[in-house]
This record gives sequence, structure tokens and C-alpha cells, in this order.
Amino acid sequence: MNFFHRAYLAVLCVALFGLSACATSPSREPAAGQHWVASWGTSPQALGQPESLPATLWRDGTVRQIVRLSLGGSRVRVRVSNVYGTQMMVLGEASIGRALRAGSSEVVAGSLQPLRFNGQAAVRIPAGGEYLSDPVEMPVAAGQDLAVTLHLSGDPGQQTGHAGARTHSFLAPGRQTNAPSLDGAQAVTRWYALAGVEVSADSPARALVVAGDSITDGYGATTDGNNRWTDYLARRIARERKQPLAVINAGIGGGRLLRDGLGSNLASRFERDVLGRAGVSHAIVFIGVNDIGVLRRAKEDTPEALAAMLDDFKQAHLQMIARAHARGVCVIGATITPFMGSGYYQPAAANEALRQAVNDWVRRSGAFDGVLDFDRALRDPQQPSYLSKTYDSGDGLHPSHAGYAALAEAVPLESLERCAYSRRVGSTQ
Repeated sequence: MNFFHRAYLAVLCVALFGLSACATSPSREPAAGQHWVASWGTSPQALGQPESLPATLWRDGTVRQIVRLSLGGSRVRVRVSNVYGTQMMVLGEASIGRALRAGSSEVVAGSLQPLRFNGQAAVRIPAGGEYLSDPVEMPVAAGQDLAVTLHLSGDPGQQTGHAGARTHSFLAPGRQTNAPSLDGAQAVTRWYALAGVEVSADSPARALVVAGDSITDGYGATTDGNNRWTDYLARRIARERKQPLAVINAGIGGGRLLRDGLGSNLASRFERDVLGRAGVSHAIVFIGVNDIGVLRRAKEDTPEALAAMLDDFKQAHLQMIARAHARGVCVIGATITPFMGSGYYQPAAANEALRQAVNDWVRRSGAFDGVLDFDRALRDPQQPSYLSKTYDSGDGLHPSHAGYAALAEAVPLESLERCAYSRRVGSTQ
């Protein structure tokens, strides 16, 4: 819509309804030569009782959440999610500012700005919905921490959030949206109703979304340390790659490709969590160990079930790749890392054979636009079905901090440049 159309509609609105009814929100369109790109994000989950907020906070409480951007820009906007809610989620108001430091509810003095939704301070988000805020003029840089503060005014029934934030959020009673620091705050390691932050960035900038399980979600990472393997990768890309590329973590602890667990299965959430991100050009799919492990733990790993799972793996990946290619998104497959040493899953030889079969298909099928051999990066050369002791956190399943750094180093950045599908992405998002 051009200037003259907007001006005509504004005059018509005032004539029919009066000035107060026709207030407009800031333009959602980025400046010339820029587009909206996801800079931070997480995958929404239906929160269980241990992670859920008490009803008193939902009726009148404040939550301040600290997120680290992976891409800079001139303006920001926030995606708020009620995707698993069973009734309206009501926000009384919201704000955004620059966090003073990780692990604190304090913001940089004078940095808080109100978040609006179509010009309004309050918003009611329907069950199953996600809303974008109006843009806020706020120059930001990659690696910067922002504080997003929501005043909660209405319980959505089933709560939407992310259980494994690996970052402190702060809960406080009453309306403290514009407070420099929250009075009486309680620190928790969850995110609530917050799905993403987007920035208005120059057109070459794009987003890489990593879909995975607890290894991507950052199991064992230091709280407020930003040392998940995707964090290491974001810093490496910012340091070494000429064209800017955000890294969005779409991992869920306990997540599986084919079945629901602590979150929805990846095949069902791929559209929203990966392809629905603004400016996405690349996706890494790194998942499968929990599918194999849960089958073993449930004592359902019959030869027939293992063979069926291999076929289901292939079908699910091919479906996701086709959907991504239809959007011009490059898909990079990652091999499943060793877990024979896992005391939780206690895999048998047949489970290891399935992991090897999946990995062989990922490497050789030609279905992906690129392959990350994370199995090779982390395995013990003497016992390839086990994690290297250098990279094992101690449970035989999750990488150590050194293992997370090794995963980030195992991504050949030149493969991101070579991906043909990334060249086809327009700047319409």
C-alpha cells in the first residue's frame, strides 16, 4: 500500500469514526533495502505443571525475559505465543529494553520502550495464536541482550512457553512493565509466551534455524552462559562469515522427530518453528537419538519396529525437505551422535545398527543440500559407537562444553555459501 492509499484511508476513517478511533500503529514495513529477519527464537511447548506459572501471576503479574540477539538491526519486534493455550491470553502491557547484564532483571537506564500491538498497549491473543508486536525503533547489535517484559492479565488455561531456557527469567507480582528492575522478583529458568524477536536488517542478512532435541536445546549448558552449541556457532558466523546470518535455536529437550514427547514432534512443528521464521534461508535438522532411545527404553525395539522407524525417518525428512525447498530454504542434515554409553537408554546392538543406518542414509541419500557429520566429530575413534571422553558430559549421551564447541567448529561455513536454495529466497518476509 503506497502513501496515497494510506492517506486516503486515514481521511476516510476520521470522517466516518472520529480521530480517536483511527489511531494507526507504526508501519510494519522495513526501511528501503531492509527486511525482517529472526534474530532470536525458541520453540514453544505446552508447559507441564512443574514449569507453569501460578494462577495469581497470570491474573496480575510481570515476567521479564532476557534474550540474546544473533543479528543486529535498526528496529525490533516481538512474537508472542499462545499456541498451546486453551483460552484467550491477555497481556495488560509490554515493554522492551536493553538488559544491563545476564542474570539480572535490571535494564539499562532510559532504554525501556513500550511494545504495542496495532497501536494498543493491551492485547488478547486467541488460543492457538501468535501475535507480532508493532516495530520499535531500537538499533541493536548481534550479541546484545534484550529484556522483554510482559504484564500478564488473563490465564490462557494451558500455558505456552519453553522449559529449558538455560537463561534466567524474572517473575514479580503486579504491573512492573516499566520498572528499571523488578521489585520482589523470583528467578526461574523458563521462557513464557515468548517465541521470537525479529530485527529490520539489511537485505543480505538471513536466518539459519537449527531444529533438534536436548543437544541443541543446550542440556548441561551454563545458565546465563550462552554456551549451547548454537551460541558457539552464532559467534563463529559473526566472526568469520562475510554476509550476516542469524542462528535460531529450535531445539526442545527430549524432542523427537516422529512422536510427541516433552514437545510436539519435529515433523509437526517444522512449519511453525523453522519455516515460519522471518528471513529464514537455511535449516539444520539434527534429531533422532530420542526416537531410537525411547523405543529401546519402552522395550518396543523389535526388528519390525526398528525397520519401520528407519522408513519413517526417511519419509519425515523427505517431507520436511520438500516443504523447505518449496519456500526456497536450504536443508542441511546432521548425523546422530553416538549414545551407546547412555545409562538412561542403555541401547543394544540393534539400536546402534539403526543409528548407523540413519546416518548412512543422511550421508549418502543426496536428499539434503548439505550434510554435517556430527557423529564423526564427536565419536571415540577407538569405540565409534561411544562419545569421545573429551566430548562426553559424563552421561554418554549429551556433549560436554568442549563437545558443544566441537559441534560448532564442525560446521563448514563454506557449505552455507554453496547452498543453491538460499539464492532463491526473496526479501518478502
